[in-house]
Amino acid sequence: MNDEPIVTLHGERALIDRAGHLFAGARREFLVAAADPVTWSVGVRTAFAAGLRPTTEPGGVALRKLYTPRALADARAELRLTRMAAKGAQIRISPAPLVQETIVLDRRVAILAGVPTRGARTYTVIRSPDVVAGLRTLVHAAWETSLDLDDHLRRPPAALGSEGRRILRMLGSGHTDEAAARHLGMSLRTYRRRVADVMDALGATSRFQAGLRARELVDDQV
Repeated sequence: MNDEPIVTLHGERALIDRAGHLFAGARREFLVAAADPVTWSVGVRTAFAAGLRPTTEPGGVALRKLYTPRALADARAELRLTRMAAKGAQIRISPAPLVQETIVLDRRVAILAGVPTRGARTYTVIRSPDVVAGLRTLVHAAWETSLDLDDHLRRPPAALGSEGRRILRMLGSGHTDEAAARHLGMSLRTYRRRVADVMDALGATSRFQAGLRARELVDDQV
């Protein structure tokens, strides 16, 4: 790959063929921001195959991975992240949406992932020092205000009122939104708004995740 300041690549294959050496060449810092662990999985695997061994020790490669709660959508996803942490990755969960899914390598190169279109993404590889520095500052600021994975998992779920608990029971019962709204005596629009409020209170990004994170709370308070 040449040294153009900005290059756009189409698809993971092009990313690895033309920029795989960048992932493999990280020597100080591998900074990842993603809503979904799958977004950068190919790049991270490439780096590990090339000998990446993350560590918190001075002189080693610091692998910092910042995710949104979407990355903890189910028990399997949670296990995946805890295994990453056990292998030396530093993982934090951002309470706020990420502006852009990004990787910054050794403060020299930034790669932005585009929104998937028909199953494929574009990737923008940036070498311009000022732009890379600005992107790293944004990701690092989000990192500093986020919780370590263990702290996020230990965080008690938000307290829910009786209506919130009823909505959670509806979500877990398999009812359609229309049936749940009728059962609770709400309009469909109001029910869906209340569901969104409960998910926000629990820091959940899916209805399934809301059920998982609130199960203990519902058992204790019903």
